[in-house]
Amino acid sequence: MNTQSNKAHVISLGCSKNLVDSEQLLYQLQRSGYQVSHNSDHIEEGVVIINTCGFIQDAKEESIETILEYAQAREEGIIERLYVFGCLSQRYAEELKAEIPEVDAFYGKFDWHHILEDLGSEYCMEERHRRILTTPSHYAFVKISEGCNRHCAYCAIPLITGRHRSRPMEDIVQEVKELVAGGVKEIQLIAQDLSYYGKDLYGRFNLAELMEKLSDIEGLEWLRLHYTYPHLFPMDILKVMRERKNICHYLDMAFQHCSDHMLQQMRRHINAEESYQLIEAIRKEVPDIHLRTTLMVGHPGETEEDFEALKTFVQKVRFERMGAFSFSSEEGTYSGDHYQDDVAQEVKEARLDELMALQHNISEEINQEKVGKCLKVIIDREEEDYYIARSEFDSPEVDPEIFIDKTKKLKIGSFYQARITQADTYDLFAEIVENQ
Repeated sequence: MNTQSNKAHVISLGCSKNLVDSEQLLYQLQRSGYQVSHNSDHIEEGVVIINTCGFIQDAKEESIETILEYAQAREEGIIERLYVFGCLSQRYAEELKAEIPEVDAFYGKFDWHHILEDLGSEYCMEERHRRILTTPSHYAFVKISEGCNRHCAYCAIPLITGRHRSRPMEDIVQEVKELVAGGVKEIQLIAQDLSYYGKDLYGRFNLAELMEKLSDIEGLEWLRLHYTYPHLFPMDILKVMRERKNICHYLDMAFQHCSDHMLQQMRRHINAEESYQLIEAIRKEVPDIHLRTTLMVGHPGETEEDFEALKTFVQKVRFERMGAFSFSSEEGTYSGDHYQDDVAQEVKEARLDELMALQHNISEEINQEKVGKCLKVIIDREEEDYYIARSEFDSPEVDPEIFIDKTKKLKIGSFYQARITQADTYDLFAEIVENQ
């Protein structure tokens, strides 16, 4: 090794897809003899490696602030080296090099293995999918593809990640088998676009077959789907979801809007009627499914009429889970290059608040409907007064949690039957009925 210290600290920003890359890097560093840490609050020596996000302006600002913080530490000699990779670095490497020369090297999103070479170590291709989990040991994120072919008007992801590239099915199955053998019970399938899986490798959308193969793995209790796309949605996955007991009745699909005008402006390749029909079809196939969506307000050209259509969509569909954000113009995107950002910031903020207030009431009503019901739950962690659990309808970190009184000793990472006793807007309270 070319450093005085053998400590390596990885700082991971952004989404769970970035987290998987960081976990793989941590494994490779540890394999090379480094003492590793992840998102440590106290770093006084060694190498710092920052995995950046560059999706929207807020994420870019957070990444830059983090780089500057550790660049100062590098200047002061607190740390020995500073490396930066990930989405922001992929897109703005030359600008970052000019502006922050204290960084030893910048890498893109897909060439981070060169970090090991620059540290005098060797990247092990045979163990490329092994990683050190930074999540609780009972669940893990598994990335099944990179890139996106959709080219929505506002989105910079294709500029960063390139075209959709599926991982071979056998590689994914092997990775999940190894994770389950190591104690993982819940897999979150992630990608920029799960829906497109297999098209480039096998000539057809192949997510349903992958789900079947993964659900056959002994010891896998829950399989959850994140980040699907409404246009060309693979309806055959719903039959698999309904018939396989270990596939969660949960689907994350960003609709973004439901005004024909806005959907066209956003280049979403779907209209309002098709959106309503798709949701109706999904709920018919899997009646108890919980749908998570993300919506956008303030895209260029959004009128009051458009916003009213979006509010109506939220009120009619009643998503079990919903997040929203306001448009920010990204250079290089179709919206950034061809549209004027003509919705005032205060209007964006007011619309966002109004939309989330609608969802606040819907979420509370849906939660109240669960009171008295028994759900299979997994215990995520223990706090002072409660165990914190989730059901199959709740993804970690983004969805409501279930609080269970500590009247019985429960095991982290184990499943139990719990009866819901109380509900508020975003969380549930429960008591254990029996061990699973």
